[in-house]
Amino acid sequence: MTATNGGPTGTRQDTVAAVVRQWQSVHPDIDTAPMEIIGRINRCAALLQQAEDAPLRRAGLSRPEFDLLGALRRTGHELTPSELARETFSSGAAVTKRLKQLTERGLVERRGDTRDRRVAHVRLTDAGRDLVDGILPEQLAYETTVLSGLHPQGKGELAVLLGELLGELEGRLGVPRG
Repeated sequence: MTATNGGPTGTRQDTVAAVVRQWQSVHPDIDTAPMEIIGRINRCAALLQQAEDAPLRRAGLSRPEFDLLGALRRTGHELTPSELARETFSSGAAVTKRLKQLTERGLVERRGDTRDRRVAHVRLTDAGRDLVDGILPEQLAYETTVLSGLHPQGKGELAVLLGELLGELEGRLGVPRG
């Protein structure tokens, strides 16, 4: 059974549903179905960013800083700033700024390339590795709590659907896949 806006009935009303209803009253001839997906993805992302990640915040890290540290930890080897930018979907300037802050905190080290002085190699320090290893279980528990209101089967379906969307978008944009 579906609601008049094409969405499933029985779902909670959210701000995007209200926006869609408003657009439908102004432009009943326009298909607003894409808003129901893109709008919700954007709204969820904004709320998740706004709430910040509690374990990361307690450790004094932002999500982008943790992503950078995590990239170094999960790859298990040194990376250049440009490799880190690719791994974390960040700009080179953003990575440079984060590396400076993380270096000052003693979480990463940079060393120059022996063949090309323009290239730097970045690695986790012991303190950085310990921080990532200590936060990861707590961060995953926090994320589990954030998703706890969803039915287990729904979580799996959502992960598959988001994976399909991400793969499609990455393919269009030419983003290399892992």
